[in-house]
Amino acid sequence: MPDRQRATIAIRVVPRAGRDEIGGERAGRLLVRVTAPPSDGRANAAVCAAIAERLGVPRSRVEIVRGTGSRDKTLRVHGIAEDDPR
Repeated sequence: MPDRQRATIAIRVVPRAGRDEIGGERAGRLLVRVTAPPSDGRANAAVCAAIAERLGVPRSRVEIVRGTGSRDKTLRVHGIAEDDPR
């Protein structure tokens, strides 16, 4: 049976931050700070890892569906419902 539970999260990424953290809001998007630089997809990988850790899902369940080259991104997280309060 296919995974029908999936949540979409709009985020704003701040690469090269002093520490990795999730919290706050900017322009209606969840603010995600990562220490990784934006080159070679390292910030994208760090964002996915941070979101997966926070939500308690495997890293493989988090994907960027829009904005891979932008600070504004849309993520899809498989295995949690859209209205899950995590």
